[in-house]
Amino acid sequence: MTDENRQLLARINAYAEDVLGEIDPQKVPVSVQLEKLKPIMEEIAVEKGMILEDIFILYMDLQSEASCATNKKLEESLQDLNDGSDSGMPLLFR
Repeated sequence: MTDENRQLLARINAYAEDVLGEIDPQKVPVSVQLEKLKPIMEEIAVEKGMILEDIFILYMDLQSEASCATNKKLEESLQDLNDGSDSGMPLLFR
């Protein structure tokens, strides 16, 4: 992920924290969540000279990439714990 993409993702996520608040993302449809993010995405689309749909796609791609990276780091840290564990009972990651 480029620095520019990282900044874009951070900007949208900061906005999301403000407008989405404490909603449960498992219970609120993605379409509703994206509709609430539309104003910041429209702003970014104008700034970058892109269409809104491309910003939506870019955001979803970046969010997926960030999620995969976070999961990988967690898995690696659990593996480190498993390697150093003398108890014989591994920590599981699913």
